[in-house]
Amino acid sequence: MKKVELKDVKAYNPPLHNDMKAMRIHGKEETGTSKFWMGMSHFLPGGGADWAYEDSPTEKVYYVLEGEITVKSKTETFILKKGDSIAILPFEGREMINNTNNVATVLVIVSYE
Repeated sequence: MKKVELKDVKAYNPPLHNDMKAMRIHGKEETGTSKFWMGMSHFLPGGGADWAYEDSPTEKVYYVLEGEITVKSKTETFILKKGDSIAILPFEGREMINNTNNVATVLVIVSYE
C-alpha cells in the first residue's frame, strides 16, 4: 500500500491542454499501480483540452468533483456537472472545455492499455 497526500503531488501541463493544471496522483511512477493511472485536473473558465485520443487504445473515465465541464465526441456533446462521469472507450476521441465562470475539478482515471 502507498498513501498519497495531496500536498506531495506535483502539477504538470499535459499536451493539447490549456488554462488548466493537472496532477497525477497514482500511476507506475507515483505508487506502482500498473493497470491504470489516476489524476485530478483543474480547468479555469475557458480552459480545456483540444481534440485528442482518437488513436489511443486506453480507456478513460472522467468524474466531476466540482463545477461543470463540456465533453464533445464527434457526434455528441455532454455537459457534466458535479457528481457526473463519462467513460471514453478505446479509440474514441474527445474535446473538453469549461464554459462557465467557475473552476471545474475533474478526477481522471486512465488505463495503461
